[in-house]
Amino acid sequence: MTYDTKLGIEENKVAALSYAGLWISGIVLLLIEKENRFVRFHAMQSVLVFLPLSLLVLFIAWVPYVGWVLADFIGFPSMFLVVLFAFMAYRGMKFKIPFIGRYAYRLIYG
Repeated sequence: MTYDTKLGIEENKVAALSYAGLWISGIVLLLIEKENRFVRFHAMQSVLVFLPLSLLVLFIAWVPYVGWVLADFIGFPSMFLVVLFAFMAYRGMKFKIPFIGRYAYRLIYG
């Protein structure tokens, strides 16, 4: 069973979009979608995973000489996570990333 969202798109597609733009799309969807908890959960999980990861990559990239190389070793696998999480959300799964997923679930579902 699929439910519509404020955007007029099925919830599994919007949940997948929450991962597509890393933490930025997560924040945007948290602001737009007020009622659909499935979408809000995935948007919150996207923010809680990819905002610290983006900040980590940014700070590591500032390290002289080896920073860009080290940032690439963190950045490229995170792109794999984006694809994996978006695919799983598109399939309609409410998967919880260890630790972060439980916290996001408590924030959204109470």
